[in-house]
Amino acid sequence: MEVNKILVVGSGQMGSGIVQVCAEAGLSVYMFDSNRAAMEKGLATVDRFLSRAVEKGKLMADRKKSIMDNITTLNDLKEVPDIDLVIEAVVEKMEVKQQIHAQLDSVLKPETILASCTSALPISEMGSVTKRQNKFVGIHFHNPVPVMKLVEIIRGMETDDDTYKTAYDFVLKLGKTPVVVKDVPGFITNRVKIPELVEAIRAYSEGIATAKDIDTAFRDGFGYPLGPLELCDFIGLDTLLHIMNDLYDNYADTRFFPPPLLKKLVSLGYLGRKTGRGFYDYSAKK
Repeated sequence: MEVNKILVVGSGQMGSGIVQVCAEAGLSVYMFDSNRAAMEKGLATVDRFLSRAVEKGKLMADRKKSIMDNITTLNDLKEVPDIDLVIEAVVEKMEVKQQIHAQLDSVLKPETILASCTSALPISEMGSVTKRQNKFVGIHFHNPVPVMKLVEIIRGMETDDDTYKTAYDFVLKLGKTPVVVKDVPGFITNRVKIPELVEAIRAYSEGIATAKDIDTAFRDGFGYPLGPLELCDFIGLDTLLHIMNDLYDNYADTRFFPPPLLKKLVSLGYLGRKTGRGFYDYSAKK
């Protein structure tokens, strides 16, 4: 099956980024978020990203208009039209994701594929609340979606070959690079990357070096575009905490255990770039 019409549920950093790349690929994209203000903010994020490309001469104004015209917002999931694929990109909480997929399962045609852009949660467990477990798959984009080429495709225990191939071809259609992963917590990237971030936070909290020097060491020493603490702030410290907790619950391995400093920052509402403060203070840059 070829994907031509898609619904993206969730309009945060990941959701709005997925909406953008799908619209750029010429797909008809429907966008939904239970929070109307958040959805309008997500749509504005897409518009702002494309406007900057126009200002830099990387995109023609008429091309930007055609991309935005490919996007339609929905006020209710019951309004979902006849679509080929749904990608859910909401908060990293299993119960929230399962609730959404159960609702979608009840209103969509049987052929529609359900996918989750989860960072670490088990796909098989998530899809167990639906009657289409064979049509359930993980499609994990990386942030920022318009820039990052990698997409992890996660096959659940019941994901059939047609669903997998459709997801794989869909990712290629977006100009992204798909890699196929078994349904294990953290998949490839987060299973390897999270312990590094945990150790960077521990090093900072122990006073081994300043945040700036830790990040400089990784940027200049390993060629990273962002240092580990900068990356934490970019991802969102609350999202990162959810991922670490999920991985620790699944593996019971201290490599994934959230450092106390991370928990403290989240409890204070210091979530990174999106709140203006995390390991760095961004308020002066606004």
